[in-house]
Amino acid sequence: MKKEIKLKIKQDYVKKIKDGFPLIEKEALTNAEVLSEEGQILHLMDERGRFIAKGYYGEQNKGYGWVLTQQQEEAIDQSFFEKKIRVALQKRSGFFKDDSTTAFRIFNGEGDGVGGLTIDHYESFYVVSWYSEGIYAFKNQILKALQQLVEYKGIYEKKRFNTGGKYIDDDDFVTGERGEFPMIVKENDVQFSVHLNEGPMTGVFLDQREVRKKIRDHYAEGKTVLNTFSYTGAFSVFAALGGALKTTSVDLANRSYPKTVEQFSINGIDYEAHDIKVMDVFEYFKYAVKKQLTFDMVVLDPPSFARSKKHRFSAAKDYKDLLKQAIAITEDNGVIVASTNYSGYGMGKFKGFIEKAFKETGHRYKIEEQFTLPSDFATTKAYKPGDYLKVVFIKKL
Repeated sequence: MKKEIKLKIKQDYVKKIKDGFPLIEKEALTNAEVLSEEGQILHLMDERGRFIAKGYYGEQNKGYGWVLTQQQEEAIDQSFFEKKIRVALQKRSGFFKDDSTTAFRIFNGEGDGVGGLTIDHYESFYVVSWYSEGIYAFKNQILKALQQLVEYKGIYEKKRFNTGGKYIDDDDFVTGERGEFPMIVKENDVQFSVHLNEGPMTGVFLDQREVRKKIRDHYAEGKTVLNTFSYTGAFSVFAALGGALKTTSVDLANRSYPKTVEQFSINGIDYEAHDIKVMDVFEYFKYAVKKQLTFDMVVLDPPSFARSKKHRFSAAKDYKDLLKQAIAITEDNGVIVASTNYSGYGMGKFKGFIEKAFKETGHRYKIEEQFTLPSDFATTKAYKPGDYLKVVFIKKL
C-alpha cells in the first residue's frame, strides 16, 4: 500500500488544477518538505484544507508529479490504470485495423490521463517508457493492466528517469518472448527496421509519421533533399520512395551510417545512390556553402539540445540561426521543413523565429503547411507543453 500524504497548493494555482492542468508544479506547493519517496499518492488540498485532486509524486522536468483524478475516493490501483489504458486503446482502434502502419503510440502520458507514462506498439510488441521513479513505482499495476487488455508477443521498457531525464542503460526486456532484432515494422507501407532493446531509442520517431508521408506524397519527386540530424535516415527513405533525385543524410553519430544503410536496404533502395555523411551538421553547412552546394528541400529536425566538440545548440535560443544556415543552401522556390520537439514555446513563437530568419537573410517566404502531433499522440488543451511538436513547410521565394 503506497503512503498517501496531503500536499497544500497555493491559492493562485487552485483554479488552474481544477481546470485540468495536470502537472504538479514545484512553485505551487507550500509544504514540499513532506515529499519523501517518489510514488507517494498525493492529496492536493487548498490552503483551507479542501480537496482539489489526487496525483502522485514523481520528479520530472519542472514538476513534482502529475494529477491523476479529481475524485477523492478513486483508488490509484490496477483497475484505475486498466480503465485509462482501455479508453486510450479505444481511441486508437483504427490504427490496429490499418495494415499499412504497424508502429504507433497507444498511450501518451498526460494526454491519456497519466503523466510520465508512454506506451508504443511495434507489430505485436509493446514498449513502455517510464519518465520518473514515481510512475515506475506503479510498474506492476500498469503492466498487469496492459497485459489484461492487449494481445502481445513481448513487452519492453525504457527507464527515462536517470539524472536530467536520461535513459538508464539496462536489459529492457520485461515479459513475454524476446523479439528478434532488427524487427521490421511498417509506416504508411514503408518498412522500418527497429531495435527495441538497444538503448533509449528504437530507430524511428513515431511522432513524425504525417510529415514523412507528406514529403513522400507531395514534395520529394524530382528533388534534391538534404536531411540534417538524420538519425536513421527516415526522412531520406520517404523522400527517396517519393521520387527524390538524391538524398543527403547528415548526422554526427557514428551509428547513423549503418542504421541509414539498413533502412534504405530493407526498402529496396540503393543506398550507394545517396549520400550518407557522418559529421557535425553545423560543419556540413559550412562545407556546403564553401562548395556552393544547394538543395531543393532541406529537412531541419534538430534535438532540443545538441553538443559537439565545436558547437552547442539549444532550440530555445539558436533555432533562428540554424534556420538562416539552411536558407543559405536552399534553392529559390525550394522548401525547408522546419521542425522542433522543444516544448518550451508554441507554434506562434516558432513562426516568429522563421520570420526573423528570413528577414535577416533578405529572403521572402511562404508557409505551405504545418503539422503538430498525430492523433495517436493524444494531448490535453489544459497542458500546452504536451503538444510539443511543431513542423512548418516553408517555401523560399
